[in-house]
Formats: sequence, structure tokens, C-alpha cells
Amino acid sequence: MTEQTMDLGGVVVATTLAFTEDASAPAGLAVDYDRFAQHVDFLMSNGCRGVGPNGSLGEYSSLTDEERRKVIQVAVEAVDGRGIVVAGAHGVGSHQARKWAEWAREDGADGVLLLPPTIYRANEREVIAHYEEVAKAGLPIMAYNNPFDTKVDLVPSLVAKLAEIPEVVAIKEFSGDVRRVYEIKELCDIDIIAGADDVLFELMVNGAVGWFAGYPNAFPKEAVELYNLLAEGKWHEARELYTQLVAVFRWDSRTEFVQAIKLSMDICGNSYGGPTRPPRGPLSEEQAEQVRADTERALSALAARQAAVA
Repeated sequence: MTEQTMDLGGVVVATTLAFTEDASAPAGLAVDYDRFAQHVDFLMSNGCRGVGPNGSLGEYSSLTDEERRKVIQVAVEAVDGRGIVVAGAHGVGSHQARKWAEWAREDGADGVLLLPPTIYRANEREVIAHYEEVAKAGLPIMAYNNPFDTKVDLVPSLVAKLAEIPEVVAIKEFSGDVRRVYEIKELCDIDIIAGADDVLFELMVNGAVGWFAGYPNAFPKEAVELYNLLAEGKWHEARELYTQLVAVFRWDSRTEFVQAIKLSMDICGNSYGGPTRPPRGPLSEEQAEQVRADTERALSALAARQAAVA
């Protein structure tokens, strides 16, 4: 059996997805593939390792099957060999998730990001079977631990069992428990990827090797610099930059993270955020005001930092 590998060292951005008003489209919003391609190019041009389309940030659960597949095709074309595409293959059952993984392989993705079964709260045996079935698609798999959304916690002992599947090469850790890095490393040999932006520093210090990121949709250049500082062990310099960003990064771990990140993108002005499809509605006035304040504070700090070295 050929050993599966995927170089995840760097910032792989869980991409947002642009929509445009269209009365004939689901919820009156059509996928804007041109803007999405421009956004992927923007991320790659700013040094990101790759993109992760069709994750929660990409609102995969609100897409039609046709839209969901075309998103991967557009991402692969826009990356154009400059990095990797890790396609979300989440599904309620393994037969559905395997289909998405097979299509991702056919369409040129380098690997898949895979939650445990969605909606249904699977037990350990069912979780392992889910990953074993999707592995048959033949792409490297980054398992995704998000116990808040799935109600299934991929605890270190379960991660170790998943790591026995040759295709499972990494774990995106989103639990917020930074102590898990050590325990996972003690139990198995698997790449641990920081999955929550507001514990990036702590996870990287503890041994995470990559960042599957949300807020770099808005701050890709600074995110790449931050990751590189951490990867090089320049902790003091990294902490100074992280301190300027962590308040806005906290929105990545909140229920309205998609809406918040899209608003921050619009405030930064480098790429289009725009609206979200149901079930995600607009931010409340208070939430939007706080996102603006956190984003503008980060922008001001970054500008002052840049001026200090100019």
C-alpha cells in the first residue's frame, strides 16, 4: 500500500465563499465563482500554503451538490499548482462523505478535511468505520475534531486509533484544549494542525505543525508572517504580533464566525466577504459593531507596527 502524505506546514485557509443576489438561486443567493477564484488567488499571492474549500466557513451545508463540486474545481484551478487544496468532504454518512472525497480526487484536490458523521452523534466504532470507508477514496485525510458542532469529541485515544488508517495523516484540533497536543504526540505519529485561530500560539508552541485557518481570509499576509515566526521558534516576536490579532481571532471560535470573518474581510477591503446563506443570518447590530471595533483595532496596530519598521 502506498503511504499517504500531505505537506501541511504553513497556513491553509478555510475559504469563505462569495455569493451574489439572484432571485432564482437558493435563498436568493448564487455562488459567485469569479469572486471566489479571485479570493483564492489573493490568498495564494500572499504566501498561504493552500486553501480548504467546502468547510464550515465555505458554508458547504448550504450548497447544492452541483455548487459544492464546482467550488472544488474552481479552487484547484485558481491555486494553479502554487499550493494544496484540502477539500471538505463532510457528510452525514460515510457513503456520502466517500462520494465527496472521490469527486475531490477526480477534480484535483490534494487531500480532504473530514468531520465525523454530521448530524448523527456517532459512537467510537462508528467514527472509525466512517474514516475507514472514506479512506477508500484514496486521498490523504485530515481528520477534524470539532466537538461543538458534531457533538463527537475525537479525544487523543480515538485520534490514535484513526491514525492507524494509512490515509489519515493529520488531525485538525479545534477543541480549544491545548494540552491535547502532547497526549496525541505521545500516543501516535500524526500531524497536529491548529484549528482554532485564538489558540494558535499555544498550539504551535506545544508542537502543532500547521494552521488550518479562518481569519487569514482577512489577514493572509500577517497570518503567514505569524505562522513563520512560530515555526522558527521566534516566540517573543510571534507573541507581539499575535497579541495584535487575537481579539479579532476570537470570533473564529464563536457561533457567528462565518458572518464575522466575512465582515472583517469587507472592512479590510482586500477581498470580498458579503452575505451568508441560511441558516446563517446577519450579525446583530451589537455583534457587527464589535467585529468592526476588533478588526479596526487590529488594522491600527498592524499599521503602527509597519510604520515602526519602515
